[in-house]
Amino acid sequence: MTASGPRPPKLGGTHLANLHTFLVAARHLSFTRAADELCLTASAVSHRMARLEDELKLKLFHRLARKVELTDDGERIFQAMQLTMDTLSEAVQERAHAQLQGQLCLYARPSIAQCWLVPRLGDFMARYPGIQLDVRVGNEPVDYRTRRIDLALCYSNGEHPGLRSRRLMPERIAPVCSPDYARAHDLTGQPARLSHCTVLHDVAAWDNIAFDTEWRLWLQAAGQNLELPERFMTFDRSDLSTLAAINQAGVAMGREQLVRKRVQDGELVLPFGGFQGVMNYGYYLVHPAHEAMPKRLQVLIDWLIEQADN
Repeated sequence: MTASGPRPPKLGGTHLANLHTFLVAARHLSFTRAADELCLTASAVSHRMARLEDELKLKLFHRLARKVELTDDGERIFQAMQLTMDTLSEAVQERAHAQLQGQLCLYARPSIAQCWLVPRLGDFMARYPGIQLDVRVGNEPVDYRTRRIDLALCYSNGEHPGLRSRRLMPERIAPVCSPDYARAHDLTGQPARLSHCTVLHDVAAWDNIAFDTEWRLWLQAAGQNLELPERFMTFDRSDLSTLAAINQAGVAMGREQLVRKRVQDGELVLPFGGFQGVMNYGYYLVHPAHEAMPKRLQVLIDWLIEQADN
């Protein structure tokens, strides 16, 4: 006869209510913030979690001095519940005639949102009027657990541990400035004359970088053994850096997808030649893993890929 441990409990109504509390607490990693969302006290949330752990015979949280963290069992159950909620949400949104309905939150870096994404959104809304798209922008790292973001459009090298990542389009970079600035500083074909210029930096190009990383990657890719000048100006958006360059504030690092039209229109020039690819950096679509991809999210991803191919 094989020995066996205690039989796992069957889930009932009380368990489901406490599991919902667990889902909120696990998403916030805070009993206090979970209590605010659920209109409970932090003590009540803590008691519910203790009772749930006792009933399930599982430890779900590590309770630290000022925060809580999920145990391995807690993380496993949280991921399973997230998938379940995705499935339920999709079922609620389904219609007998298979129309696409519901909300989607798309998060993007400000520069790609302004220069590339937003001008195209009219086409998406014309095709999918039943989808309510909530577009958010920012430079901070995306926290899918607390912010309810369905999809992020990121400028990165595609490395997003624990998430699904797909390259939407490549990116190449090159210094750009106004034609008048290039003439005034005799820059055309002479990168060494950067030492007489003000260099404009996007300090938030992607997560956790030095303020001059994008410029240094270009120097390496272009084979330029130069020191960057001491005169510089910093921005937290590439489009603002580019706008400053148009208005003769200095030389910015231009991203091809964002500045191509301004170069074609003559607002900007490439004083040191064409764009350079930098490793795998480009624009990526990033989202949590889904056992079954919600249809409205899939059509958004497909639409973005179509736009990138045009």
